[in-house]
Amino acid sequence: MRRTCQWGIIVSETVKLSSPATHEFWEIPVRFEDQHLLALNKPTQLLTSPDCIDAQRPNLMKLLHAGIERGAPWARVRGLSYLMNAHELDFETSGVLLLAKSKPVLLALANQFGADTPGKHYVALVRGAPPQDAFTVEAKLASHPVNIGLMRVDEKGGKHSRTQFEVLEKFSGYTLMKCRPLTDRSHQVRVHLRHVGLPIVGDTLYGGSPLLLSRLKSEYRLKPNKSERPLISRVALHAEELSFLHPISGEAITITAPWPKDLTVAVKYLRRYAK
Repeated sequence: MRRTCQWGIIVSETVKLSSPATHEFWEIPVRFEDQHLLALNKPTQLLTSPDCIDAQRPNLMKLLHAGIERGAPWARVRGLSYLMNAHELDFETSGVLLLAKSKPVLLALANQFGADTPGKHYVALVRGAPPQDAFTVEAKLASHPVNIGLMRVDEKGGKHSRTQFEVLEKFSGYTLMKCRPLTDRSHQVRVHLRHVGLPIVGDTLYGGSPLLLSRLKSEYRLKPNKSERPLISRVALHAEELSFLHPISGEAITITAPWPKDLTVAVKYLRRYAK
């Protein structure tokens, strides 16, 4: 599917990427685009940037840059020579990812996202229920001293971190939350939720177990010689909305991304069996 952008260039509705090393393929939806910005709905199970431990793992930015370098159709039709992400999403987190088409635009976005403004909205499915329907967590975060890549609450040596939370829907044993990080720290939403006893479903690094239908449906029966597959086994966190001021025009922009299939299915079964 193709469309004409406001500056007159016909571009595709998706960006098609592939990794020769792993034989994986991604068709990533475009959620917003103009001559300065490109926003994608990043899929789960894809790094945003190179991994600090294993540089060979596929990551979105490396794949995009490779496409620009070889003149892939999606890059050639846009005349792209520069593309950089203005923020990060974790490997398992899906949703809105904003990219700049020039360095000045990237710097302007970095200044915005570095401020304490609630422009990023996530949805998270967590285990447990908070005592209040709206609350704020302020807990300083720092890298784990032993486990590389993990974060922890460290009130002495950590960096200022603040997240607003709001209950969207309650189930028996689970809650659907809206999360607004006001600072930009690695794993911030995940660690803050664990800190208050609400680990995200599927977030095994921070105490969240997968969601199984057998835990929800009393008459659940597994077929002989079969093992149960979780309704959602990855971190149940989705970057649903991003709001900011356009770095060139100053216009207020809001970009949204629909839920991925696994989160949609998980909430459907919770509404049916855990209401």
